[in-house]
Amino acid sequence: MRNSIQKMLALGGIVGILFTSSGCSAQAVRWGQQAPSLPPQEEVVEATPEPTDWVGSKHIDTMVEQTQGPLSPSGKSYAYYETVEPTYIDGVLLVNKEYALPRAYGDGEDATAYQALLKLQQGAQRAGYSMPLMSGYRSFETQEELYNDYVAVDGEEKADTYSAWPGHSEHQTGLAFDVGWVDLQFAQTGAGQWLAKHAHEYGFIIRYPKDKESITGYQYEPWHIRYLGVDLAEKVYESGLCLEEYLGVV
Repeated sequence: MRNSIQKMLALGGIVGILFTSSGCSAQAVRWGQQAPSLPPQEEVVEATPEPTDWVGSKHIDTMVEQTQGPLSPSGKSYAYYETVEPTYIDGVLLVNKEYALPRAYGDGEDATAYQALLKLQQGAQRAGYSMPLMSGYRSFETQEELYNDYVAVDGEEKADTYSAWPGHSEHQTGLAFDVGWVDLQFAQTGAGQWLAKHAHEYGFIIRYPKDKESITGYQYEPWHIRYLGVDLAEKVYESGLCLEEYLGVV
């Protein structure tokens, strides 16, 4: 009898340990009682986060790129020329295929440059040469029309060697002039040779000199002069460099 009681007590202790270790309360482990069943747990569903509309490094790839409208002959959008700023290197306005002018820049020949041109023409006349002005200031729109005309005749690739894209023409600065005769043969004339030797004395340089095409982006133009002022023009002339080389932007 004692052994039976001891076995029953031992068995009850084991059951108690099992229920206690499974996290049940002390009242649920009394001998002969059935542990109450736990109420069913509700399924937890995680809410899907709402999409955000803020811009951050993790969301930039979800933004829709806005179109910039039609492209100009340079390959840049016309909107680019509404905000681009003129580029000055050491105080010198630089315009070429890389550096552009805003669309609204300029309204005619620069007054100082034009007065220098008149003096150059007088100097040429005293030397026995005629130096007529063939082309001066051109607006963005005028340059665009001219460029498109050249493309229609010679094609884009060839036109790019002698005609500037709108927004990239020195003529828009009001500081550049085409004089004499707009033809490569002008370099062989007395007037062309005089211009090459004396333009700097009046503050001008031959802007697109011979053998500098790979730097300036344009063919040799013995008729195209650019006003820099006498001091700087003489320095550039004596250096034998084109303007990009002299300013160190090659």
